[in-house]
Parts: sequence; C-alpha cells; structure tokens
Amino acid sequence: MSLYEKLVRGEECLALVGLGYVGMPIAVAFAKKVRVIGFDLNAEKIECYKSGKDPTREVGDAAIAATTVHFTADERELDQARFFIVAVPTPVNQDKTPDLDPVLGASVTVGRHIQKGSIVVFESTVYPGVTEDLCVPVMERESGLVCGRDFKVGYSPERINPGDKVHRLENIRKIVSGMDEESLDEIRNVYNLVIEAGTVPVSNIKTAEAIKVVENSQRDINIAFMNELAMVFDRLGIDTNEVVDGMNTKWNALGFRPGLVGGHCIGVDPYYFTYEAEKLGYHSQIVLSGRKVNDGMGEFVADAAIKQMILAGKTVRNTKVVILGLTFKENCPDTRNSKVEDIIRRLNEYGIDPMVVDPYASADDAKREYGIELHDLSDAKDADCIIIAVAHDCFRQMSLETVGDMFKDCPQNEKVLVDVKGIYPIRDLKAHGFAYWRL
Repeated sequence: MSLYEKLVRGEECLALVGLGYVGMPIAVAFAKKVRVIGFDLNAEKIECYKSGKDPTREVGDAAIAATTVHFTADERELDQARFFIVAVPTPVNQDKTPDLDPVLGASVTVGRHIQKGSIVVFESTVYPGVTEDLCVPVMERESGLVCGRDFKVGYSPERINPGDKVHRLENIRKIVSGMDEESLDEIRNVYNLVIEAGTVPVSNIKTAEAIKVVENSQRDINIAFMNELAMVFDRLGIDTNEVVDGMNTKWNALGFRPGLVGGHCIGVDPYYFTYEAEKLGYHSQIVLSGRKVNDGMGEFVADAAIKQMILAGKTVRNTKVVILGLTFKENCPDTRNSKVEDIIRRLNEYGIDPMVVDPYASADDAKREYGIELHDLSDAKDADCIIIAVAHDCFRQMSLETVGDMFKDCPQNEKVLVDVKGIYPIRDLKAHGFAYWRL
C-alpha cells in the first residue's frame, strides 16, 4: 500500500514543519483530508494557534479554532509522521546572500525523525540544487538513512500570496517534483487532495526550484521597469498612474504598477537566483539592476516628501510626519523586509522621527524588527505631512476630508499628502487643495 493511501486511510500522519504565512494554511487545508501535525519552534506561536487565534489572518480565527491540526513545538511528536512538508522562511543576509540557516535547521529536525518509507517535500524558496545537494546530506547524517533507498524527497514551490483572498492555496496550480517517478507520483497524489486547481509535475527537483526563483524575479524586473519610469515621469511632471491606465487599454499590457517591493518573496528571491548564477561564473545584467532600482524606492519616496514639504514652506527638521502603513503589502500583517523602513530611515537622516500607524501590523514585530513604535490611527493628528505608504482597505476607505482632519490647522496648500499607491484621483486631490505627490 502506498504512503498516499495510508495517509487517506488515517494509518499515517502528515507533518508541516514551519507554521507561518505559508505553512499554516497548508496544514489547515490538509487537516480536512488527513491527520496533520503542525510543528514550529516558536512556542508562543503554537499557543496562539491552540487558542484559536490566527495572527497571520490567512485563514481566520474561526478556521484555526475548528481545525484538527495538532499544533506542537515538541519535535518528538514528529516521530508520528511519515510525510513531511517543510515550509520555513529563507531570507537573505545583510550582504544579500541567501540565508539557508532556517531550511538547513529544518533539515536537521526532520532528519532526526524520518524513518524508512518517509517522504520529505520542501516548499521553502531556494536556488536550484539546495534540496538535493545541501538538505539531503543533512537528513542522511541525522537519520543514518540513505536517500533514494530508505526515504525520498521532492520539491513543490509555495505560491501562497499573503493577504490575497482570491488566489488561495486551493485554487492556485501547484508545481510538484520528486527525485524519481515513484516519489513524484506519491507527492502529486498527496497534493491533489487539497489543490483543486490541479498539480503540474515537472521532470526534476532542480527545475521546480528554478521555477520559484524565476517567477518572482520576473515580477521584480517588471515592477522595477515601472519604478524607473515613475522616477523619470516625476521629473517630466507626468502622472505615472495615468500613463499606466492608458497603457492597460492595450490587450497585451502586463498591468504592473510602480511601488515599494519588499516582502519575503519578490524582495528576496532574485538574490537567490543571482547568487547561484555568480557561483557558475555568470554575473547578472538585468536581475540585479531591477533589484537595485526597487531597493531604492523607499529613499525616492522620502526625498519626494521632503521636497514637497520644502515647497510648502515647511522647516523640515520641525515637521511632524505621519506614515500610514508598515507591512510589506496591503491587507496583510507581514512586516518582513518592508520597504517602508527605507522611507523611515531616510526621513531620520533629515532629523524627522515619523509617527507610524498600521492596524494590521503587530506592535511587537514592529518593535523587534525595526525598533518602531506603532500608534493608533486616533493618534494621527496635527501632521505637516502624511505619507500613505500601504494601501490597506482601512486607508483606502478614508475620505480626503478624514485625511485632512489629521493635519494641523494651516492653509490647505501647506498640507503635504504623499499618496504612494495612488489611491486618490488627482482631480480630488486638486479639489481639496493639498500639496500632493504620488508615485
């Protein structure tokens, strides 16, 4: 009997290693079909899930409270599992090289608990070769087993889009791969239990690893192009969003818009691609250039805000700036690799300590990751400049009258509004008389 069949019959158990924005929704989805152990090193996070709370907002408190996932921070319980899915983060170091410590650490943990007949699937973003060349030797060392004979491995890149309520795990086609035909069949059958859109098998693990880094690098490059256009159009006095709106009337337009590009995928994956390319003697001509443009957008926005304040007659050092939004994208509590930090850091260079408001973000995360104290929206008042950095729904729904009430009492043309995501039409901004700028 196959491992897939044993899972379906309840004779074996599936384990999720890493319960963040990716791993937790996968665990909850599989728990509707098979027995699932959800493991994470963060005991505080585990207790949060056990209490029926979803800090990621990916599936919601009700789904967490109702799920049959056995959440645990005790790795000994992984002895019960035979099918493992590793979904730990893979960030970059300060020098932009891949930080593989989380995925190698997870390999150590899994290696201590796999047994003969186990299958391990990695979902963490890596460059081609990491699964087989780095993770497998670690698991063999820890387990005393031989990969290919005693246990099998595969790779299935995660495609969950945090905060996206339309494109969900179940309705996104899933790339799957295995080290041989037998493992591929097992892995594909297991994922087909929860992937309604269907799985897409590829020929080998390295190809699957490459797909992940390339699809996000492609998005990064396209957004970098729009950001470069925005910087040029700013000098020409042309509104970039109007240009994009016009361009998008053509059937083959791609629809990308300028913006801050951070997060744990698009802001990181290109560096995994270029790292491996440089090891092979090829120096990126396009990918790193795009990343350089996108990495500089926070400073560009901050400088634009400074310029508008000067034009409005402000003494920059004495201004009160309110930033709405800290997370790396809208309607998501994830603050990892947020480029809003770059705006803040640039303003700090001018002696400005901005007030930051984000009802989605965790105050503890903001303090731990960036040393930033989050404020309530009700605290946002007497501002000289307001920067709407993240287009959360709660900010989009604010009228310009509401925004205007956050400014200090001064002439309208001295109220500086920086609309990074272009959520307000230009005609409305002009009608209210703000000193406005948008990307």
